[in-house]
Amino acid sequence: MLPLRDLLRRSSRSEGLLRRLLGRGFASSAPSLPPFDHQPRPYKGMLAEEVLQKRKKFLGPSLFYYYQKPLNIVEGKMQYLYDETGKRYLDAFAGIVTVSCGHCHPDVVNAVLEQTKLLQHTTTIYLHHAIVEFAEALASKMPGNLKVVYFVNSGTEANELAMLLARLYTGNLGMIALRNAYHGGSAGTIGLTALHTWKYPIPQGEIHHVMNPDPYRGAFGTDAAGYAREIQDHINYGTSGNVAGFIAETFQGVGGAVELAPGYLKLAYDIVRKSGGVCIADEVQSGFGRTGSHYWGFETQGVIPDIVTMAKGIGNGLPLGAVVTTPEIANVLSQKIQFNTFGGNPVCSAGGLAVLNVLDKEKRQAHCTNVGSHLIERLRNLQQKHDIIGDVRGRGLMLGVEFVTDRKEKTPAKAETAVLFEKLKDLGVLLGKGGLQGNVFRIKPPMCFTKEDADFLVDALDYAISGI
Repeated sequence: MLPLRDLLRRSSRSEGLLRRLLGRGFASSAPSLPPFDHQPRPYKGMLAEEVLQKRKKFLGPSLFYYYQKPLNIVEGKMQYLYDETGKRYLDAFAGIVTVSCGHCHPDVVNAVLEQTKLLQHTTTIYLHHAIVEFAEALASKMPGNLKVVYFVNSGTEANELAMLLARLYTGNLGMIALRNAYHGGSAGTIGLTALHTWKYPIPQGEIHHVMNPDPYRGAFGTDAAGYAREIQDHINYGTSGNVAGFIAETFQGVGGAVELAPGYLKLAYDIVRKSGGVCIADEVQSGFGRTGSHYWGFETQGVIPDIVTMAKGIGNGLPLGAVVTTPEIANVLSQKIQFNTFGGNPVCSAGGLAVLNVLDKEKRQAHCTNVGSHLIERLRNLQQKHDIIGDVRGRGLMLGVEFVTDRKEKTPAKAETAVLFEKLKDLGVLLGKGGLQGNVFRIKPPMCFTKEDADFLVDALDYAISGI
């Protein structure tokens, strides 16, 4: 997922194409955003150009931004965002799949404010009701014996802790992850991640990457058994024969909204457990009912992991993550002191519990099924109209649209995707990009996204594609 400026820099062909296509503009009758009853406050703060200059001066140069002219987003309400001019945008990426309930959902805001007025922080050296109430509610959402919670601050931290648990519990070192995976950017999780654009040249430890069971681009298509055999071969020939654990996203996020081949995790888990390892489900993006059909992504594969990691949607924007595991596995950390200063602090716990309550009260999982099935149907109809759409995939509100220049060869339409990305922004639609080549639109909006929003998104995409 490269910034547009890098795509432009990489080839003169892309640069010329981008300039020609962006210069064409739009035909008449552009679609309009659905009505929405909210008036943003007049913005009197720093404008985009000044923000950008200060960002370049004071923030790390590794930070990238979307769009040739980056947006200065100053307000949000439910599934919409507003820039400094008051222009409204449909947020179809939810702060990188983080805003689950909706921007500034009143129940979450009120829970955070009320707790902040009483007590912001103590750490777990003292007792407080918020963390145990939240842990109990979260554990009630888990299948099997997944009943012990460790709170952290992010998905990266959660995956670091899960890897530590796996190694301590099994006594083995080797971890298995999938190619095309993203599990974080810390010194430890960068090894689990398998996209070269996100990896620095540092030692990644005892980590092995096996073939990705990608139904669209994978060597075995939807044949889960073929990919599973490759795991066994890798253990036989690339390890001592024993491993610590296996980690996978059921729906790869950064990798381009790839849903694993049906039945893959059952086969993979069986192989890994026979080799002494534990199985970790990374639910950082796919959890909390976003897929519609199930509350957790791993449930779509009919498995129960040994460890589950989560973040993003758990807090609706709060810095919150969690690791949930069995009492037996959790107990291995008691041999030393394991502590997280901010994990499960009163404010984040109150906010996290409010998120769970909102998702239940507003029946967001069923809503994701309903709206998501409508959106997928419309996108697949659009695929029949435009050859540039190579694949439409996912379920619920965890979707991906992959663009290609040749459907037979599946050649990534990198430059064309960049053009569409800009045009959709101009039309009022904010999406994510993913895949190693940056040719996949990631459609993962707040879970209050409506059918009217879905229709507008598809109409805007149709309009933009027709313009190139």
